[in-house]
This record gives sequence, structure tokens and C-alpha cells, in this order.
Amino acid sequence: MLERESKEHYVSPYTFAVVYARMGEGDRAIENLENTFDERYPSMFVIQAEPTFDGLRSHPRFQGLMRRMMSPT
Repeated sequence: MLERESKEHYVSPYTFAVVYARMGEGDRAIENLENTFDERYPSMFVIQAEPTFDGLRSHPRFQGLMRRMMSPT
């Protein structure tokens, strides 16, 4: 349903990341978190504490994303 909605209206990749994380699709969740970061989503910092992403914290791509967020660029 969300994918159908995104064809007509903007849906943040963060929203997709939350849905995929809750479905247990870690790779797709992280892919969307990376897109969220690339779009400079203003509330990106919430992933540090968001319980929805607890199952992804040990994933190397998630850890890499956290490093990218913390590095001054």
C-alpha cells in the first residue's frame, strides 16, 4: 500500500525504512536509511535511539551509516 502511495505522493525513505525494519527486512531498511541520509532528512539523528532499528545495530552497513552521520563533512 505504501509503495502504491509513493507513486502518487512523496513518501520519505525513512518511512519505508521503518516499515521494512518492522517486517524484518534489514537490508531493505538499511538501504532506505542510506537514502534518507543522502536526502539530508532533518530528523535522521533519531535512528540512534529509535527502537525499531535495534535489530539492525550490529549490521555492518548500519554501523557504517552511523559513522557517516557522525563524521564532519
